Amino acid sequence: MDYLRNLGSAAVSSLVQKSGLNLPFSLGTKVTTLDGIYTLYDATKRDDSSPVSVFEYDFSQRRDLAPLAKNSLRKLRTTRHPDVLKFMDAVELDTMIYIMTERVRPLEPVLQFSTSKGVQEREDWIMWGIHRVSVALAFINESAQSTHGCVRVKSIFLSPSGEWKLGGFELLSNPKDDSAVLYSMGSSLPDSSSWSPPEVKKSGWSALKQGEPSAADAYALGLLLNAAFNPDHHPPTTASPPHPPPPASARGNIPNVVFPLYKRLLNPNAKGRLTAKGFLEVGMTDTGFFANNRLVKICLGLDNFAIGSEAEKASLLRTLNESVDSFPTEFAVHRVLPSLVSALEYGGASAVTIVPLVLRIGKNVPDSEYSDAILGPLVKLFASPDRGTRMALLDHLSEYADKLDKKTVDSKVFPHLQTGFSDSVAVIREATVKSIILLAPKLTDRVLNNDLLRHLAKMQADPEAAIRTNTCILIGRLGPSLGYNTRKKVLVPAFLRALKDTFVHARVAGLMAFMATVDCFDNEDLATKVIPNMSFALVDKEKLVREQAFKAVDLFVKKLETYAATLVRG
Repeated sequence: MDYLRNLGSAAVSSLVQKSGLNLPFSLGTKVTTLDGIYTLYDATKRDDSSPVSVFEYDFSQRRDLAPLAKNSLRKLRTTRHPDVLKFMDAVELDTMIYIMTERVRPLEPVLQFSTSKGVQEREDWIMWGIHRVSVALAFINESAQSTHGCVRVKSIFLSPSGEWKLGGFELLSNPKDDSAVLYSMGSSLPDSSSWSPPEVKKSGWSALKQGEPSAADAYALGLLLNAAFNPDHHPPTTASPPHPPPPASARGNIPNVVFPLYKRLLNPNAKGRLTAKGFLEVGMTDTGFFANNRLVKICLGLDNFAIGSEAEKASLLRTLNESVDSFPTEFAVHRVLPSLVSALEYGGASAVTIVPLVLRIGKNVPDSEYSDAILGPLVKLFASPDRGTRMALLDHLSEYADKLDKKTVDSKVFPHLQTGFSDSVAVIREATVKSIILLAPKLTDRVLNNDLLRHLAKMQADPEAAIRTNTCILIGRLGPSLGYNTRKKVLVPAFLRALKDTFVHARVAGLMAFMATVDCFDNEDLATKVIPNMSFALVDKEKLVREQAFKAVDLFVKKLETYAATLVRG
């Protein structure tokens, strides 16, 4: 099997396939190794090319490690929890096991570099991670009645969103399980003694079988707290016999409010030790350190958004609006953004706040991912009947319209957007009209010269004067984009309709539209259709209209004078 390793990942895949097995992944770069227990690779899922991680357990040289590898696979496959490494697939050979999971990276190197963060930012981030680990342990200890047995920095991984995921299931055991490995092989993992509780140091790993499943993990959780906040002073003195209680001077960077509980987690008496569940419950009280951690609050708020009250939703969105720019980019893009997009599906007043937040976070999304992460969900929302959602999409169209392609606009946006022209709510109709100028370059000739113009003709008769005015302005701006025959047939009637409007600014808009499209008219049409049809505006009762009419006529006449000068004298 060393030979296989020397061949590299591509060759390994080839040889495995020759053995009759099809790998569900393609191995990529090696990320890290855990001292002969496993090798972690970045990989790609074969069926959809999505990024995944692969843990390779090679026990060809150490057959005694086979039970650990098999236990890791069995437990990870059956333990499904949001804070546990997500199992996806596996390949088992005689001397090797591959476990494919969601794409993750080791916590350890990130933790080492976290010292560059601000003090509060680092504390928030670590306590958020400790919260996730505590939730996972409470589930394993209480619901599964099992002991993880390997809680340490190296058993924790980061998802793309930066969330801590509990892995390292090599020793996870239930004392009632006849094949439990923790009690006989606990010492097989590297550095196991420095993370083991006092009862193990005294009587060996088998001692855990008689105690509560939570005891060893609680002690390791306390050590994890110290390793995260005080990496240069790990393990703490209390981890060695006779296990003296941690003095105040040993707190280091552990938050003051957490330190008393840290000491209770490290209680050398297993029966008096605070459990992960107890630690979690204290932290989640109204004034607790977890409940008031901004990242914990944001995650809980996002997870419960659908069932939250309007006041709770408003509070969460206000917090996001005020602080989203200070979040780690990976957290904002991969954790906050998908939850906000999902929340948009529920519509309502929240959409007015969520859409700009989505677009704000989207500025940090790589171009290669923008279409899937931002455009796809927003385009899908155009089919929503919710007016709040529609208004939010239209109000912020300028921020993403240039990234839409013609096919998407033609087949997925315009078919739904056009319903806004006949909406019973005036602000929707007006916003729909205003949106067209941003999408016009991406409309097909058929839509632009037929479907759209039919809608705009109706909008020129809208009960709202502002909508009639904006429609005329829009037609004027669209003029140069229309087909030759369409211009000849549509423009003069459309602008003439505006000149006859009872609203003064609609009449002014008609004149300005004539001027803006002067180059769209043949000289003959200027002389025989444009000037004759708009000249009555020269004596309009409103001075504003008359002044604009004279400017228009002056422009048209000068153009005709230039043209007339080129004609052959008769």
